[in-house]
Amino acid sequence: MVKRVPHLAIKTGVMVAAVGVLLGRTSAKAADDLPKELAPYFTPPAEYADKVTPGPHLVDLGSGKTPQSKEDWAIRRSEILKTWQGFMGEWPPVLEDPKLEILETTRREDFTQHRIRLEIAPGQTGEGYLLIPDGKGPFPAVYVPFYDPETSIGLGKMPLRDFAYQLTKRGFVSLSMGAPGGDARKPVLSDGAKCQPLSYLGYLSANAWQALADRPEVDRKRIGVMGHSYGGKWAMFGSCLWEKFACAVWSDPGIVFDEARPSINYWEPWYLGYEPGYTRERGLITAQSPRTGPYKQIMEQGRSLSEFQMLMAPRPFLVSGGSEDFAARWLDLNRVREAYTVLKVPVLAGMHNRPLHGPTEESNALAYRFMEWALKERPIE
Repeated sequence: MVKRVPHLAIKTGVMVAAVGVLLGRTSAKAADDLPKELAPYFTPPAEYADKVTPGPHLVDLGSGKTPQSKEDWAIRRSEILKTWQGFMGEWPPVLEDPKLEILETTRREDFTQHRIRLEIAPGQTGEGYLLIPDGKGPFPAVYVPFYDPETSIGLGKMPLRDFAYQLTKRGFVSLSMGAPGGDARKPVLSDGAKCQPLSYLGYLSANAWQALADRPEVDRKRIGVMGHSYGGKWAMFGSCLWEKFACAVWSDPGIVFDEARPSINYWEPWYLGYEPGYTRERGLITAQSPRTGPYKQIMEQGRSLSEFQMLMAPRPFLVSGGSEDFAARWLDLNRVREAYTVLKVPVLAGMHNRPLHGPTEESNALAYRFMEWALKERPIE
């Protein structure tokens, strides 16, 4: 167990949460409920325990009242969802029965690999891979989005990003898909879609969940999502906006709006900065290349990703942090954890940190162990 520090007074740049002591106690409960190899990553390090970034109490209802029950939290969650949908635009209807066509079947090791064509939105399809382990199902499943689906199944050129392959080897059905239209910076949205590109990726995630849930090999209550970098943003927005995902792993997506770091780039038009008729120069925010689209509105209103990430509660998620999501991000993650405290459930929002952006053997092993616990071992109602 990580050693805690006494409750601290307010310091420059850091605010102690009003629920700090409660947050600490619930963190300890979460550690008791987790496997010993995961528990340390669901308790803030001592230097960040009971401290959060400055700002309003994000769990409070629009009326200013702190939620006291699950019913109160349901109201607060709907407020958050409505606010962010207002910024990003609402989705088209989620597909009830997305068409999945098997194009080619290959036998690999101890699983079956299907190359597929999936209906990802009305009038739009994408090609990817469905991997099914040997044995008797139904199995837990994971959706793995990335730039291209081949990397996720271990047939790409980038090492340590083969999440779908590795999880299938561990007894998961996996579905891997790439950027809609093939270019992450020029995403192709279906006709009639009026939401921001990053929200649209969340919409595609909901349809992917439905495609997995329709499979006889899959336990529909045990479907998670995991992605790295661009795929990490995709996994974040998919899991937050589609609450049927049972859990999530976000690998170094940038869990904070940080305009000093070019790789976080939520302001770009292919994420949250799309504005019809305006093209900004790619890169950091400058006077010559200012904020645009809903991202501009979000920042002007002082909204934070921590508020958006509260949509995950009470479901478990792990931030597999690298160069963009370093240890100090606990100050923001602690904001998200307040929602779990209000719900009086184990605080299952955790983070592991590595120095560089790319995944490592250690970070991946921890993420896979988390998925095994969250989707195989943990009771799910």
